[in-house]
Amino acid sequence: MSLNLSKKAAAVRPSSTLAITAKAKELKASGVDVVGFGAGEPDFNTPENVCKAAIDAINTGFTKYTPASGTVELKKAVSKKFKEFNNLDYSPSQIVISNGGKHSLTNIFDAILNPGDEVIIPAPYWLSYPEMVKLSDGVPVFIFGTKENSYKITADQVQAAVTPKTKALVLNSPNNPTGALYHEDELRAIAKVVVDADIFVIADEMYENLIYTGEKYVSIASLGKDIYDHTITCSGLSKSYAMTGWRIGYTGSSEQIASYMSAMQSHATSNPNSIAQKAALEALTGPQDTVDAMREEFKKRCDYMYDRLSKMPLLDVKKPEGAFYVFVDASEAVGKEYKGKTLNSASDIATALLDDYHTAVVPCADFGFPNHFRLSYAISLEQIEKGLDRIEKFVNDIS
Repeated sequence: MSLNLSKKAAAVRPSSTLAITAKAKELKASGVDVVGFGAGEPDFNTPENVCKAAIDAINTGFTKYTPASGTVELKKAVSKKFKEFNNLDYSPSQIVISNGGKHSLTNIFDAILNPGDEVIIPAPYWLSYPEMVKLSDGVPVFIFGTKENSYKITADQVQAAVTPKTKALVLNSPNNPTGALYHEDELRAIAKVVVDADIFVIADEMYENLIYTGEKYVSIASLGKDIYDHTITCSGLSKSYAMTGWRIGYTGSSEQIASYMSAMQSHATSNPNSIAQKAALEALTGPQDTVDAMREEFKKRCDYMYDRLSKMPLLDVKKPEGAFYVFVDASEAVGKEYKGKTLNSASDIATALLDDYHTAVVPCADFGFPNHFRLSYAISLEQIEKGLDRIEKFVNDIS
């Protein structure tokens, strides 16, 4: 067959996080005791009240099409959540419910980008951002945070990266893969650049409930009318409510952008899953004690991991302030000899850890930092302890 397939599809790079998780699961299935620090998925079950709401939806026949952008009652609940948690006024007509946070982000890029438009992406970044931008005919432009600044970028860096082709900046706080949190003074400085440059900021706030500093979460769009008008806020239920498989994300934006996203979604998916929407409604409006309990448990794991890793040779870490990841600088380990071969990157380290120490970590070349790897602490403390014992043995073996 000589038909040419899509060059755009051929250029998409597969997710290394999913690839490493799949390989770890394959080893587990064959009976190997693997510790998996890979996927960003809470190990908790979805709260019982949320599951019951889904069962009730099935039993009462709520299994038909809904409006393309989500049910009115769920959009009202998201609007209320935006007001109470984020100090943001988004009316239901400004909200689009989508099939997970990835779908929300895809909708955003499709709605705002024209061919050749540039999107500034701070590195380290979640590896899907650049692929999404390219699929929407945009051009990713990377700026790099420094370890000294907890891998966060500055307003000056954003200013220096802006060109006449710049359409948007992606800002992920708390950040995947670093766990870094942007504080109000940093957000205000970035907001000024965004407004002055007349570009959008895409605020990916998926981990907003998972911060460990004790401070109130600050959404960049809450800092004034000008930045509000330049912001598209994106979040979802996956991380905070242990609902990764339910696939519910949502956005707050101008009514025009919301109408564009709704129209595109109506052709792409018809609507988000009706049953999952009922579950999401209960998650947002029901008791929040499970969210608080998960956050406390994640904080314990974070503290333990940071304490252990910060004492290991050849590795360097900054303490995360949110999300459930630790970003590990393995630069001192790169260049060391292991089994007669040179470790040339964190990818080589990840391969050695999985093959010989049965521990799965995510090498971060696809996140913009090839000498770093990411560890998720969305696994039990017992598994974390076992995995860190193995990582410590590895670094001691090569040091």
